Amino acid sequence: MTSSPYQPLITVVVAVYNKHATLQQCLDSVVQQTYRNMELIVIDGGSSDGTVNVISHFSSRMAYCISEPDRGIYHAWNKALAQAHGEWICFLGADDFLWDPQVLSRIVVHLERVPPHINVAYSQVNLLDENDETLYSIGEPWDEVKQGFKQLMCIPHPAVMHRSSLFKKHGVFDESFHIAGDYELLSRELFDNDAFYIPDLVFSGMRQGGVSSAPANTLLAVREVRAAQRKNGLRWPGVGWLLALARAYLRWAFWSILGERPTRVLLDCGRRFRGLPRHWTKT
Repeated sequence: MTSSPYQPLITVVVAVYNKHATLQQCLDSVVQQTYRNMELIVIDGGSSDGTVNVISHFSSRMAYCISEPDRGIYHAWNKALAQAHGEWICFLGADDFLWDPQVLSRIVVHLERVPPHINVAYSQVNLLDENDETLYSIGEPWDEVKQGFKQLMCIPHPAVMHRSSLFKKHGVFDESFHIAGDYELLSRELFDNDAFYIPDLVFSGMRQGGVSSAPANTLLAVREVRAAQRKNGLRWPGVGWLLALARAYLRWAFWSILGERPTRVLLDCGRRFRGLPRHWTKT
């Protein structure tokens, strides 16, 4: 690993609500980083399942922590932004974790090369199944996904480093969104400007499954993406978004008619036909 004289303060934000089972690994992955010029901010939404007990073990390593009811993840992230001092800021959920103890040290070497006018840098995320086994990695070069970003969220947010000036320029997350608020915030910048891609670096692990895979939530996510597009000047939907909407409705229909398990098998058959790794039967 190449050392760098560039030592920016990095803020790691963790938002959590009733996730004591996975929060320990998430916070461990942050405090065990070899890169020392970082601050950890934890925003808990008033958990009642033991999450606060987990948080208390890390109190001496946190720059800021609060546990109180909130209006959702984007409200939690906005509360964190009010306390953040980092030049670069990243956001994790309690089901996510930094991939290894050296990942911040490695990414800083690349952040030094980000041109001053670029406010978003990103790398890769490993998607994990319910047994924490890696399914596959996501995160493609910006030149390959730049046009697609105007259709769908195609950069992995748990691997995004936001320059603090991004929020000075565009403001904070729009709390009216429930799922696609990260896409909406990034759309304000990336519909007209570039992001910086960091290759061959897995930044975090991200667990799959649970309520996020429910057809109703998929439909909501696609609709919120369209709302973000309209808010940021895209009057008409594109082909990519229309195809995503069609897939979401088909998934909902199959889920309703066949049931969850057969639908998951069918969806993975479709993925294998397209040369993609299995996902639905492993999450």
